[in-house]
Amino acid sequence: MEKVHFLTLGCPKNLTDSELMLGSLVRAGFAITADPDEAQVLVINTCAFIEPAKKESLDAILEAAELKRKVEGRRLVVAGCLAQRYGVELAREIPEVDVFVGTGNFLELPELLRRTERPEDRNIPYAGAAHLLPTMSLPRIKNTDSFSAYLKISEGCNHTCSFCIIPKIRGRHESRRVADLVGEAQKLADEGVRELNLIAQDLTAYGRDLTPKCSLAELLRELDQVDGLRWIRLLYCYPNFVTDELLDTIAGLSKVVKYIDMPLQHADDGVLRAMRRERSAAALHKLLKRVRERIPEVTLRTSFITGFPGETDQAFGRLLDFVRAEQFDRVGVFTYSREEDTAAYNLSPQLPERVKRERRARLMELQAEISLGKNRDLVGHELEVMVEEAMPGRVTRSRGRTPGQAPEIDGMVLLKGQAQPGEFVRARIVKAFSYDLAGEVADATA
Repeated sequence: MEKVHFLTLGCPKNLTDSELMLGSLVRAGFAITADPDEAQVLVINTCAFIEPAKKESLDAILEAAELKRKVEGRRLVVAGCLAQRYGVELAREIPEVDVFVGTGNFLELPELLRRTERPEDRNIPYAGAAHLLPTMSLPRIKNTDSFSAYLKISEGCNHTCSFCIIPKIRGRHESRRVADLVGEAQKLADEGVRELNLIAQDLTAYGRDLTPKCSLAELLRELDQVDGLRWIRLLYCYPNFVTDELLDTIAGLSKVVKYIDMPLQHADDGVLRAMRRERSAAALHKLLKRVRERIPEVTLRTSFITGFPGETDQAFGRLLDFVRAEQFDRVGVFTYSREEDTAAYNLSPQLPERVKRERRARLMELQAEISLGKNRDLVGHELEVMVEEAMPGRVTRSRGRTPGQAPEIDGMVLLKGQAQPGEFVRARIVKAFSYDLAGEVADATA
């Protein structure tokens, strides 16, 4: 029985692809190991969204190639977006790679590993955009905490944002059926999952391609009835399709946490048009007001890009003013990455990296002040917290998250008191930091 080691880079959508690959490999008779030194097969599931992600992926591939050389017969697999986008070039430049699988054919991995091909006949992902739409019948081995899971509700994207390469990698939007999603959610809940994080390139596009048509709100109403789930969270809602029906559904369902991740990317009208985001700053202000009116306790997370081509000092200043006025709970900031085959690649003027980084730092500094103020307002309050893990060497210390803190991307609650991973507790907040909170366990919740 050959042992396989996985390294997954990039977003949670990539993570779910890795979990499906793991399931297919185990079903085919392979074993999984967390130790790369004892593996006969090394798999790197790559990201190619922006330049830093591509560099991280290439570095990981080269490091794995060094590990491969240490053991005769060890094989190296490159999967995911980088393989889909640059498979032919990678095969030429890194001959140590034995198998390539892209975003649309990664379930063929067990069969490809069992072939005895000549190096010049190595599999290359087919050219163009492709994705594989999961179904509940596919074996999946979770690679996250036992009590938290991601559920990919659709694949691909129909938007034409000028900075984004994803539609040319993953293809057009395609939704899963409600019954299939509910079935997988129930299966995960039966296995102990209490928190379900919904993911897609665009959650709010869900169901519009189905016959008959469906909506994200309808899906949420069905998922809310799944026995065993405690929290259902939405990650990535495209702003144009955040409807009143969706907001009222989020507000009215007990298991859906009052948390919306809605990347806005910018707040200057000219930059928004160049980005092909289809909204003005005035429209975004109106949208955010509507969100807060319909979900009074909502936690709002967004993300922005600094240094987009043509972003002037004045345009960046308007972005700062927008963030200052809206007082978001969570903000992620990325510097613009010039990606070939995107509409923004040839826009001018392209800004120096120094300017992009300086603007990012200024925006993050502003948000740190806002976040600290919001966290200080929570001191003295009791909040529900899902415990994630014990702190090393501390019997009565652990960390967890509130409903307003998504896994991996937001802060945490540092807890003092008896609590077990996967348990939900009431915690009194005693101290605030820029992004994290400190609390004391008051009691466990049902």
